[in-house]
Amino acid sequence: MERLYNRRNMTDFTGGRIQYIHQEAEAYPGRLKVHRGMPGRLCVLGRLPRDDRPSVAVVGARRSTGYGNETARRFARELAANGVQIISGMAWGIDGMAHEGALDAGGDTFAVLGCGVDVCYPAGHRKLYERLVERGGVLSEQPPGMPPLAGHFPARNRIISALADLVLVVEAGEKSGSLITADFALEQGKDVFAVPGRIGDPLSRGCLNLLRQGAGLADSPLVLLEALGVSPGKNGEPEKILLAKEENIVYSWIRLQPVSLEELVQKTGMSAGKVLGILVELELKGCIREIHKNDYVRTD
Repeated sequence: MERLYNRRNMTDFTGGRIQYIHQEAEAYPGRLKVHRGMPGRLCVLGRLPRDDRPSVAVVGARRSTGYGNETARRFARELAANGVQIISGMAWGIDGMAHEGALDAGGDTFAVLGCGVDVCYPAGHRKLYERLVERGGVLSEQPPGMPPLAGHFPARNRIISALADLVLVVEAGEKSGSLITADFALEQGKDVFAVPGRIGDPLSRGCLNLLRQGAGLADSPLVLLEALGVSPGKNGEPEKILLAKEENIVYSWIRLQPVSLEELVQKTGMSAGKVLGILVELELKGCIREIHKNDYVRTD
């Protein structure tokens, strides 16, 4: 049985590369220095986020849906493609998808852990952990070797929000730990944005509550870029793809929320074989993705 966390061979992997950055040091993040209650020392593998570049924290449910995963990955990818650093906690679900999206774009992403930086938690994220160390950074206020105790995670959320210029919540239940991060962000004077979810979905309740309380509506990565004062470059602009008439009909019924082959057949009035053939063409053009067997979402 797999352990919840994995420290096996971590000493070999880190190779003594753990940095200890004290609060008085010049390398200590300036975004943390301006807030009370920040760690007196950070343990770091890899790099720290730069103070002279915009940062966004992307947080959300661990047991996320396909819609939430695709949304988090897309937002992080487009933000990172425009030079925005992505901060998260390397957890299952939204956190992991945000890191992956930033890495997909060749951007910078950083994970704040609730354990020692030489402890990979969850253990199933070992490949992601190694990519983060090599291409971004992993940091923690906990000493090396510290296991992932439950009490550490609410505390680490204050660091996630403090390292960011704004916080984006993608899918959250009413009592989600992501809402703790949002609360910290508000206390620190940061803006909070929430992705609208499906009404009635338990994982939409946290985001809908945030929106009722005045959080920004994040219906596009452009909204966050505007809030950061970042002008999208050519790399951030979606490529124009010309579609044939029937392809456009099928594509118009596909959204960020998954839609099934059966639903598309009903909505378009085409045969299953015809729709399936068009879906293959749309996938080849990079317009859609099949996230589960015969369930599709847009990629743009």
